[in-house]
Amino acid sequence: MNLALFDFDGTLTVREMMPGFMHAAVAPTRLAVGKILLAPWVLGYRAGWVSGNRVRASIVDFGFRGVPEARLQAAGRAFANDVLPGVLREDAMTRLHWHRARGDTVVVVSGGLETYLSHWCQAHDLELVCSRLEVRDGRMTGRYHGAQCVGEEKVRRIRERYDLSRYERIHAYGDTHEDHAMLGLAHEAWYRGQPWQR
Repeated sequence: MNLALFDFDGTLTVREMMPGFMHAAVAPTRLAVGKILLAPWVLGYRAGWVSGNRVRASIVDFGFRGVPEARLQAAGRAFANDVLPGVLREDAMTRLHWHRARGDTVVVVSGGLETYLSHWCQAHDLELVCSRLEVRDGRMTGRYHGAQCVGEEKVRRIRERYDLSRYERIHAYGDTHEDHAMLGLAHEAWYRGQPWQR
């Protein structure tokens, strides 16, 4: 039995999906204000001064704090059904289907949100390890539930859920430095479509 680990944003898709989901799920007025207030954080991230984790936490807090869980789940389902099919990488999906046809265990391992990834993975009969948002009394708190599923956290969660010694071969696919730790688990690792050199 083999294990295939796929990052989602930029690996299975042509671009990062969190900005698109924010546009789809956040009320227009809040979105407009957020673009102004969070601009320094985003610019700091692009300049390498602010971590991706910190920027994402700020965006999630501003965008989703106090939003009813049911409303966000409905937005996630619509995003998975209406948007994600149009942004998939054909070559990456071909590789994913190749693993499934061989009987491999195929897992999406992503810093993206369970809010939409759960619906997409269920539709494709894939297992999922990803970031989750915290809910209290039916409303979003604006915080992540636990750590964001990036970097070493991807490895921790993979090891927590899967006994890696059971798999003859492990394959991993990623596209950013936040995937390097996961790629390091694999016998065969691919980075942006090319064999990854450790």
